[in-house]
Order: sequence, then structure tokens, then C-alpha cells
Amino acid sequence: MVSSALTAAEVDRLTRRGLRLAQFTVAYNVVEGVVAITAGILAGLVSVIGFGVDSGIESITAVLVGLRLAARLRHGEADERKERATLKFVAITFFLLAGYVVFEGARALLTGEVPQASPLSIGLLVASLIVMPILAAAKRRVGNRLGDKLILADAAETRICVLLSVSTLLGVGLFMLTGASWLDPVAAFVIAIFAVHEGREAWEGELVEEEHE
Repeated sequence: MVSSALTAAEVDRLTRRGLRLAQFTVAYNVVEGVVAITAGILAGLVSVIGFGVDSGIESITAVLVGLRLAARLRHGEADERKERATLKFVAITFFLLAGYVVFEGARALLTGEVPQASPLSIGLLVASLIVMPILAAAKRRVGNRLGDKLILADAAETRICVLLSVSTLLGVGLFMLTGASWLDPVAAFVIAIFAVHEGREAWEGELVEEEHE
């Protein structure tokens, strides 16, 4: 898993950096998820609720990744079996998210529910667009340096959050401008497409990317 070109000290330093990034992810996404789900429920915005659920999934994933990285630092090596199992769990969370937002989006379309405007959701999504690309890039750099699929899976979760921020912001923003209630479920369906794609890659262990440093 770890690149043979790295010294033991470099591996330790990068692993600790990955652990700190996972810890920050947990803290940020717990707050983001609570705010998003609350705002989404109050306004009846399915896409914002889905965004909040994704934040919760990302928090759980980051906890698992952090635990595995902490175990590596304690024992000096990775437990390949446990880390493959963690990667599979990450994939399953993507699929669960996709199923949830498709169900809720279809329900909203069929029942003709009309959500309300939510400036709080807009502010949250804009904040995510600032924070998450930086966080995803940092994780990807560490993952690529280590050749680590687990950290790259965590980076993919964070990248999903960026894509979700864009699609959700477009859906909610256009809804607030036009009043077209169908835009919110459509944004939720876009979330599902992204989630299924990343889930499949995580399940198949194909998240390692080329390093561009």
C-alpha cells in the first residue's frame, strides 16, 4: 500500500497529516450536517437534507479512516484486511445516500411538495464550496504520496461534498429565483448519480489517482 520510495519518517509524517485531516473532517461535517438537515427540514428542501445526510456519512467515514490511521501509528503497519473492510463500508454509505435522495426526490415530485426559500442553506453551501475543495485536495495529496486507497476514498467522499455543494446550490438558488419546485428533486437526483459513481469506485478499489505534484 505505502510507496516504497518513502522513508519511514515520511510515512509517519504523512500518516499523521492524514489523521489530522480526518479529525478536522469529523468536526466540520458534524456541524455542517446538523445545520443542513435542520435547514432542509424547516424549508422542505430534499436536496439540502440529502446534503446533510452526506455530511453525516462523511463524518462516519472520517472516523473510521482516523481509527485505521491511528492504529497504523500505534502498530507501525496497516491491517490490510480491516482497511479493505472499511473501504467496502465507505462504498455502501455512498449507495445508501443515493437510495435515500432518489426516494425522497421522487416522493417530492409525485406529491407536488413546494419547498420554502432558505437563505441559511445558501450560506452553508457557499461555505462548503470554500472549505471542501481545500480539504479534498489535501487528502488527495497525502493519499497519492502514500499510495493509500483508504485515504483516497476519504478524499473522494470530500470531493463528493464539493460536487453536492455545487448541484445543491444551483438547485436551491434557481428555485429561490424562479419558484420552480421541481428543481430541488432534480438536484437530489444529481447527488445520487455522483454517489453511485464514487461508491462503485470505492467498492472496486479504483480510487488511486495520478499524482500531480
